[in-house]
Amino acid sequence: MGKTKWLSRLKVLLTAAMTMVLLSGCSDKFIVLDPKGPVAETQQKLIIISVILCAIVVIPVLALLAFIVYRYRDTPDNKSPYKPDWHDSKLLETIWWGIPIIIIGILGAYTVRDTYALAKPKVAADTKPLVIQVTSLDWKWLFTYPDQKIATVNYVQIPAGVPVHFQMTSDAPMNSFWVPQLGGQAYTMPGMAMQLWLQADQPGEYYGTGANFSGKEFAHMRFQVEAKPQAEFNEWAKGIASGPNAALTKEGYQELAKPGSVEKPVFYSSYPPELFDEIVDKNGGSYMEHGGNPHKAGEPEAGKSEGTTGGGSNHDMSHMNMGK
Repeated sequence: MGKTKWLSRLKVLLTAAMTMVLLSGCSDKFIVLDPKGPVAETQQKLIIISVILCAIVVIPVLALLAFIVYRYRDTPDNKSPYKPDWHDSKLLETIWWGIPIIIIGILGAYTVRDTYALAKPKVAADTKPLVIQVTSLDWKWLFTYPDQKIATVNYVQIPAGVPVHFQMTSDAPMNSFWVPQLGGQAYTMPGMAMQLWLQADQPGEYYGTGANFSGKEFAHMRFQVEAKPQAEFNEWAKGIASGPNAALTKEGYQELAKPGSVEKPVFYSSYPPELFDEIVDKNGGSYMEHGGNPHKAGEPEAGKSEGTTGGGSNHDMSHMNMGK
């Protein structure tokens, strides 16, 4: 019996040692917990709150499990009382039902508050958000810039310190748009133009990916996000528009939309301005804004001013400290 116990312990130690060796080459930090923008920072706080609240339940339960296993183990000298007619305890039932209810209520309140704050954030009156239209394809990402009138594939450049309004759809199976250091993922779906607000507080390069299985080459649906100072972003956009890059025509888009991955980013000096709306409309789609009514992408929602972007209202993000 003793030999079996020692073999089991040795197996556990060897497994732990192998795990440490295999993980030694991994990054020294998790990018999800390394936020670089106000949206990701808010979501990180929500993750921390969730972990703390879950630990309030998990830790005592595990401790009680260990205590019960030890205290009531079957040994000849165990003096634990045997009470076969014991049915319930109002005090214990109140504790093990009441605490989870309180925790779920607290977690739900924080989640609802942050979800609404991030889904429809406020933009300061003197700040103009950058609008980028995102289309997930098999197996690549197309980004179109309505104001700059340029397009890219598997590459996004944004100005640092400026809110970015992503309008997202899919011309392929449903996917999920995710830049972990800037915010949580959001789905792209055929016939729907969803929205996501992100911002990079400082210049840098950020990892972007598709976070949904979408076919045999879904692993290639990665894209680079690069945040630059506003002046450098403006120069980059002008360079793409006036440089030797080809224009993306409707015929060219049909070729691009065919299944297949791309090895490196592609840049287009122009694209059909109605392309994004046509991609949404051809699947009978509409623009769905959080808390609003469905309407076409790029058109203002009924009762809202023409000067807004992506059919949204005139937002004020000042309470989110997005200009750090």
